Amino acid sequence: MELNKYIEHTLLKQDATKTEVIKLLDEAIEHSFFGVCVNPINVAFAKKYLNSTDVKVVTVVGFPLGQTTSEVKVLETIDAVRNGADEIDMVLNVGKLKDGEFDYITDEISKVKKACQGRVLKVILETDLLNQDEIVSACKFCIKGGADFVKTSTGFVKNGVGAKVEDVRLMYETVKSAGLRVKASGGVRDKESAIAMTEAGAVRIGTSSGVKICT
Repeated sequence: MELNKYIEHTLLKQDATKTEVIKLLDEAIEHSFFGVCVNPINVAFAKKYLNSTDVKVVTVVGFPLGQTTSEVKVLETIDAVRNGADEIDMVLNVGKLKDGEFDYITDEISKVKKACQGRVLKVILETDLLNQDEIVSACKFCIKGGADFVKTSTGFVKNGVGAKVEDVRLMYETVKSAGLRVKASGGVRDKESAIAMTEAGAVRIGTSSGVKICT
């Protein structure tokens, strides 16, 4: 298994410096990772730096809380695409999900997907905050809204576990017939965990431990 081709090498911390971003990009090139996942402020730089490589640039929208308005998420997406983002990872509004405002959820996903202009849209469910029924419901709204992926976590929930094998499997079983894919992210820090996620159905691994996993 070529685990490197599953990995989106990730640096989303608040105090990330340019030196750290360059290190991330160099590691992604060296190990031929699928992509890098960086904050929106670093998209244009990353795209230019990786221009002669196959490494994709992924960024986040509504991150990490998902509590900006749909209009702001759309504007963030438009800006990210303009700056060269290849894929967008949008945070679901968990509060709206728990309030039963399901039309809001599907409408927001649909609007952001349109703003992606043909690029891949992943929706971060934040599974640490959801029970299994809510995970299934969220996946179904992602299907209805036109997303391409469902993703487990931001990695920013206090005391959160992040990606769990059972959640990844549940997500995969819910979306596979509709053609959506699964990204496991949050807490995947070693080769064994990464392999377990892929065996559960994930085709992408979001992690800051990509080098450790592959070496």
